[in-house]
Amino acid sequence: MSRDSSDRPDFQADETTLDSSLNRGPVNRRVPEGDNRPRLICDDCGFIHYDNPKIVVGAICLHEDRILLCRRAIPPRIGYWTLPAGYLELNESTEAGAVREAFEEATARIEIERLLAVYNIPRISQVQLIYRARLLSPEVAAGEESQEVALFRWEDIPRQEIAFPSVHWALDHHRETQAMSDFPPFGNPAGETGHY
Repeated sequence: MSRDSSDRPDFQADETTLDSSLNRGPVNRRVPEGDNRPRLICDDCGFIHYDNPKIVVGAICLHEDRILLCRRAIPPRIGYWTLPAGYLELNESTEAGAVREAFEEATARIEIERLLAVYNIPRISQVQLIYRARLLSPEVAAGEESQEVALFRWEDIPRQEIAFPSVHWALDHHRETQAMSDFPPFGNPAGETGHY
């Protein structure tokens, strides 16, 4: 069904592309041989594009009794508060991704303590891994994707201005375990799928 890419005249031995962008042939959605779901397939070279869920990593970042939140400067939900979180990059561990996101969004330097939760948001094909982390310093500032950042005591969290259901879940799961050092990671609350 698929040809070896070395048959192409433009093939280079060190080529690492993961798509068929060098093939200008038609791409169609169909079920590949040996599969059970429709996929995008290049009719020219047989390349199959697997469009899989996105991994989001983030952290509840604590300094003493305060939690770091970021007011979003990018869609979706501009102006709403969220945890420092974002898409995992290629060749990055989930812990390293959460550390990177905290720095990018809030110039926060953190140390990961443990996995708090794994949330599934099927409507947007996301899996979210949220860690519990310690802020190494209370010195934080808004990064490019944040309008502002702040450290909130529990009673001061702007609950009506939280961007996403999973942020509410993570805050509540943190509160439930804040005095615990050992617990299994949480999942979605019963019946919750991330709709808001």
